[in-house]
Amino acid sequence: MTTQETPRGPKATDTEVDLLVVGSGTGMGAALAGSEEGLSVLVVEKTDVVGGSTARSGGAFWIPPNEVLRKGGAESSPEEVLTYLEAVVGDSAPKKRWEAYVENGKDTVDMLSRTTPLDFFWAEGYSDYHPENPGGSAEGRSVEAKPFDASVLGDERGRFRPGMMEAPVPMPVTGADYKWMNLVKKSPAKGLPRVLKRAAQGVGGKVVGREYMAGGQALAAGLFAGVISEGIPVWTRTELKDLIVEDGKVVGAVLNQDGEEVRVRARNGVVLATGGFDHNLDMRREHQGPLVEEDLSLGAEGNVGDGIKVGEEVGADTALLDQAWWFPAFAPLPGGLPQVMLAERSLPGAFMVDENGERFINEAIDYMTFGQTVKDRMSKGETNGDIWMVFDQKYRNSYIMAGSLFPGMPIPDEWYETGIAVKGSSPSELAKAMGIPVGQIVKTIDRYNTQAHLGVDHDFGRGSNAYDRYYGDPNVAPNPNLRPLEGNLYAVKVVVSDLGTCGGVVADEKARVLDQDGNVIDGLYAIGNTAANAFGNTYPGAGATIGQGLVFGYIAARDAAQKKVS
Repeated sequence: MTTQETPRGPKATDTEVDLLVVGSGTGMGAALAGSEEGLSVLVVEKTDVVGGSTARSGGAFWIPPNEVLRKGGAESSPEEVLTYLEAVVGDSAPKKRWEAYVENGKDTVDMLSRTTPLDFFWAEGYSDYHPENPGGSAEGRSVEAKPFDASVLGDERGRFRPGMMEAPVPMPVTGADYKWMNLVKKSPAKGLPRVLKRAAQGVGGKVVGREYMAGGQALAAGLFAGVISEGIPVWTRTELKDLIVEDGKVVGAVLNQDGEEVRVRARNGVVLATGGFDHNLDMRREHQGPLVEEDLSLGAEGNVGDGIKVGEEVGADTALLDQAWWFPAFAPLPGGLPQVMLAERSLPGAFMVDENGERFINEAIDYMTFGQTVKDRMSKGETNGDIWMVFDQKYRNSYIMAGSLFPGMPIPDEWYETGIAVKGSSPSELAKAMGIPVGQIVKTIDRYNTQAHLGVDHDFGRGSNAYDRYYGDPNVAPNPNLRPLEGNLYAVKVVVSDLGTCGGVVADEKARVLDQDGNVIDGLYAIGNTAANAFGNTYPGAGATIGQGLVFGYIAARDAAQKKVS
């Protein structure tokens, strides 16, 4: 959707409210929490559409414990969750932050259920990312929104952020659906009913004037619907330029809408929910090094660090600027976007190698750790960052790849023409096409195949935990993540993309921004990717990024509501 086609939305004017929320992703959760507390709330959004990176995401959230999990039969105690976070986060983030997260999680989800038309379900089986740790859950503690009818947005539908890909057939596919749809050829009894159900829901919905969405689209649209219902105004095309500070307290913000300066006073506080610095290459190269040579981020285009920069200008401390929600992806075609690799790297009959033709990682590991591993190897000079996924014809015949290549479909000619993909009838032929040492790729394939026959990855442990196995192929034994390669071979270039950065201003357990001496900057809050990750350098489970935006938005709004205004 172009800017010209997008409705302009309300005109910005000088005004005064109780709570100003800057950013319309998970920031809408903070707005809803504030409104429920009786605050007058204004949401402002830099781009011309509402939804932020949330609308571009998978849409799950990891906020245990909560009522949705309890009803689904996945109840876990706060103590279990804290034990898990202690094990995986350690001292990489302040303990009070993730303790507050767990303490307020249930109430946050309850608030969302009250203030939005969203209906949630437990993503059964989607394991925590580190289930082998104390308190970890192999059955998973992530929650998704059920497909949501975006037609309820009414006249505001045109201001909602579109999805990243237009499907030829409208199908509201949840994360839980995707696992089995991807295996539809191997497990038709489980995959085909889901395909038919979602196709019927999508196509049938269109017939009766409904527009079903899933994933991040569903979650963000539901939040927007709640905001509309509460009468909370959302100004789009409105950029944060500066904070207004009086007597050491943040009391509002200077904004710019279509070239016109506007000042908004906020009696109870300003919530920075502007995302990270995903598309600010200068900042990324400064803090994240050689891994970021070009803009491959899948975060919303407006995420260039605005909230972090204005926070620093009023004295905010920063942390974890070297971190991002890294994600391996298929290399983009010229002018295109990277294609996220979700199940592809876990499925049997494929593995990854570096520029030397050597495996270097458990390919099925959680995606943040994947990126951190590549980043660390590059900083040590162990690799130049080139990565290939190697697979065989049986793999190509069995699984969906890059979201659009269904089983058996040939790899597009354009991939070969641009050098993204190569093929060979033998390991040596494939190696020559890849431009890597022939002897090494032969050695790598032989070792991988030997271990695949045994069903044990002695080198990297692929398939050794529930997270690895979730996106594996249950039809393959003894290890659903391993199968020897045979016959014609292919290789596709892989890049390290991300879902956004996750370092930012330092916030405390109440989401209040802290200065470099650890003192609270009165009137200023930061949530989501504008704040330094509450889980340090760790991704505990699917939806931990959305989760902390929602939970700390709830916390910030409630803290702001308690302030006495003279």
